[in-house]
Amino acid sequence: MTSERFLALVAAYGADARRWPEAERDAARAFAAADPRAATALAEAAAADALLQASRAIQPSMALRDRVIASAAGAGLKAGREGRRWLDRLALALGAGWAAAACAGVVAGVMMTGHLTADAQAEAVLYQAWLPGVDDAEVLG
Repeated sequence: MTSERFLALVAAYGADARRWPEAERDAARAFAAADPRAATALAEAAAADALLQASRAIQPSMALRDRVIASAAGAGLKAGREGRRWLDRLALALGAGWAAAACAGVVAGVMMTGHLTADAQAEAVLYQAWLPGVDDAEVLG
């Protein structure tokens, strides 16, 4: 435990060792017992802790709470739609592009299938015509 780390713990968590991180609690206690400057830092933190405990927590009124929530909700809706308008357009354009590509793929597949099956059927007829003793019913279906 270094002096800087001990002072950072006391500044962040106060003088009560129960609020310090468990992993550093034992080392910080040992440092506090060994270093005389640690007692001064703990005394100052204890005074700040006492002031914080003595202060009264302020509860906002329900009207203020409702106004803040309504204002935040209104600002969020305006900012959300304004900032997303270009994103919506981009998504629409990309979606239309994907749809066009899918349609083009289907059309190309249908057109190519006709040519490929015609070639395969012609080859089958020629091959079977070349074979001796093939029945016409087998060739023509």
